[in-house]
Amino acid sequence: MPTNMNMKIGQHILLILLCSLLLTSCYTNRAIGLLQERDDLPQYEPEEYHPYRIMLNDQLIYRLITMDETISKAMQSNSGSYNTNNYIAYRVYSDSTVELPFIPPIKVLGLTLPEAEEKIQEAFREVIPDAEVKVALANKTFSVIGDANSGVYTIYKDKLTIYQALAMTGDLFAQGDRRHVRIVRPRDNAEPEILEFDIRTNTIIDSKYYYVYPNDMIYVSRSKGSFYKVASYSGFLGLITSSLALLVSVLNYVGVGK
Repeated sequence: MPTNMNMKIGQHILLILLCSLLLTSCYTNRAIGLLQERDDLPQYEPEEYHPYRIMLNDQLIYRLITMDETISKAMQSNSGSYNTNNYIAYRVYSDSTVELPFIPPIKVLGLTLPEAEEKIQEAFREVIPDAEVKVALANKTFSVIGDANSGVYTIYKDKLTIYQALAMTGDLFAQGDRRHVRIVRPRDNAEPEILEFDIRTNTIIDSKYYYVYPNDMIYVSRSKGSFYKVASYSGFLGLITSSLALLVSVLNYVGVGK
C-alpha cells in the first residue's frame, strides 16, 4: 500500500477520534452538584410541613399499656391482619375504619397518627379505664426507581428529607437527570400527585419538595446526552489514553511512515 494512502487512512482515523473526544464531556459540579446558589436555577418558596394523614390500605400497629396484665396479654396474643416485627398490623379498610380487638371499628382515614392514637385510646378506655395506646404506621416506606439504587426503603424518622432519602439509596447515578426529579405521591380517591423539581438548587430546603412521606415513589430519569459523558476526569483521561493507543496500533498495522 503506498505511503500517502497510509497517511490518509491515519488522518481519517485521527479525525474520527478527535470528533469523538470533542463530543465527550465530563459531569461537572454545576451539572450534578447539590445545594447550589444560582439565579439560573429554579427558586422554590418555603412551605409549611404537613404531617402525614392515614390513607386507605395503610397498616397500623399499636401498643396497649395497662396495669391489668391479663387484658394486656390477651390483647397482644390476639391474631390480626398479619404480623410484622412482632407487632400485629391492622389494615385501614375502604369504609375508612380499622378493626382492633375488643373495640368497635374506628374511623381513622384522613387522621394524623397522633389524632388516630387519641381516638383509639378513647375507645379502649371505654373498656379499660387506665389504657394508654401508642400507634404507628407499619408501611412507613418509600420507593426509588430509575437512575438510582432502586428499592424500597424504610422511613426511620419523622420529617425525612429528600437528601436523607437519597443518601439511604447511595445517591443518584451520575447520568441521572437532576433537573427533573419526580415524586409520585398517592392520594385517596384521586389521581396520584406528581411533584417535579430540580434537586440542585438550595431553595429546595423547606419547600414542598423537601420532605418524603410514606408511600412516596421517587423517580429519576436518565439525562439527555449522558451517552456522551464520562463520570469523572480520570475516566476522560482514560478515554484519551485508550483512543491514542488505538490510533498508534492502527497506524503501526497499516505501516504509516514506511
